[in-house]
Amino acid sequence: MTIQFGLTNEQMNSEYAPLVALCAYYEQQGLFKKLESVSKHNKEVEYPLADKLLQVLLSILGGCETLSEVNSKLRAERGLAAVRGWERIADQSTLSRTLDELSLKQIDELQWATRQIWHTFSHTHRHNWHGYLCLEYDLSGLPCSARAEASQKGYFSDKKTPLDVN
Repeated sequence: MTIQFGLTNEQMNSEYAPLVALCAYYEQQGLFKKLESVSKHNKEVEYPLADKLLQVLLSILGGCETLSEVNSKLRAERGLAAVRGWERIADQSTLSRTLDELSLKQIDELQWATRQIWHTFSHTHRHNWHGYLCLEYDLSGLPCSARAEASQKGYFSDKKTPLDVN
């Protein structure tokens, strides 16, 4: 499979184009085949187990903080689903039930498969861990606007806050 980018006459708009490209690249590398090593479920109606596990992985890469966001964020993304030949991404309840029904053996197999996937592109296994590891961290707080995303009122020692800011 050769990855090609170009224009199309079809009307398609996706905010997940980088994820589509990444998925196509991983597909070309055969990276997702490792998920097929997880033993099968008894119930595989619409999608095989490996496809459901891959869809969970894509939901994580797509920015879904919980599986409940799959329906609103990824379910309508036909371009993302088309990379794997799916009509669409599975419903969030299907993905959630799949994870709930995994046996301990399947979880161990899934851990092994994901370790193999990350090991392929990770540089940490080649790092020389016998040397010093310098960690630099700064615990001083930085002020932010009250309108900043996820901002909270906090305490800064030795800092005086003007009364009109509160």
